[in-house]
Amino acid sequence: MNRALRRAAPIALAATAALVLAGCSGQPDDAASSKAADCMDVSSGSLSDGVDVEGDFASPPTVTFSTPLEAEKLERTVLIEGEGETTQAGDNVNAIVSAYAGTSGEQVFSQPATIKAGDEQVFEAFLAGVDCVPTGSRTVTVAPASALYGDAGNESIGIGPGETVVIVVDVQEPLTPAEWTEDVPEVQFGADGAPPTVTLPATAPPAEYQLKVLEEGDGDEVASGATVTLHYQGTSWDTGEVFDQSYGGEPAQFSTDQVIQGFGAALVGQKAGTKLIVTIPPQYAYGLEQSEQNTLGGQTLVFVVEIQDTAPAAG
Repeated sequence: MNRALRRAAPIALAATAALVLAGCSGQPDDAASSKAADCMDVSSGSLSDGVDVEGDFASPPTVTFSTPLEAEKLERTVLIEGEGETTQAGDNVNAIVSAYAGTSGEQVFSQPATIKAGDEQVFEAFLAGVDCVPTGSRTVTVAPASALYGDAGNESIGIGPGETVVIVVDVQEPLTPAEWTEDVPEVQFGADGAPPTVTLPATAPPAEYQLKVLEEGDGDEVASGATVTLHYQGTSWDTGEVFDQSYGGEPAQFSTDQVIQGFGAALVGQKAGTKLIVTIPPQYAYGLEQSEQNTLGGQTLVFVVEIQDTAPAAG
């Protein structure tokens, strides 16, 4: 399983397509449609206004509401209005997404996500949280089943058939790694495509998102949303173990907006032929909370990457 190639939301090690993308859910196409050029027609209501959210921005919140909660239409309330640039259709929006079952009030996931604003393939329920709001905003969306998993529900994350879901989204600034200059692991690349050897220093995991270019390429530059061909190896700083890699097989290929936040952002702006190492704290990887399903939650990850090729994002 290529864990690095799984998006960060909603739950680690599960394909985002099965949870965020409407086209993979069996939901009718028109239930997830939105006009790419316009803001969504969604406003606050008594249900979204009645959700109480506590906790620091960009951290898993504490959410309470009257249960069972049953919504007939999509409602969104902006709890915190940010001061950054307003999101527009086509933007790849970094966010922390937390979802709660309307029947029980229990949290079903809380993780980083990259959501493309205005994308007709994404459920309305998730689009609403990032739609036409300034970065730095916190929104709460109450989503009826018709705007999310429908009559089928999503038992893999604890959402029953026809169940309403409450979604809290913290809309973050674009993610850019700092230059990594201290306590950089030693990397020895193998011959003929063999896996590299990464020696971690005997220090605590870095708290900052950092990147070091080991060898700069001279090919095309990777753009946001571009398709990238590469080899990678992922190591947990917390355990010292390699948890996933493409070395030993064919190179991986994916879009920069289809992977965990810290991995995708590390590629943007780099040139084909570049070798790099990046350290990703949990808030930009698989989230702060570890569980049986999310074994990499709460861990700082280190990736060695060799970018081989890039192609423009599909129009």
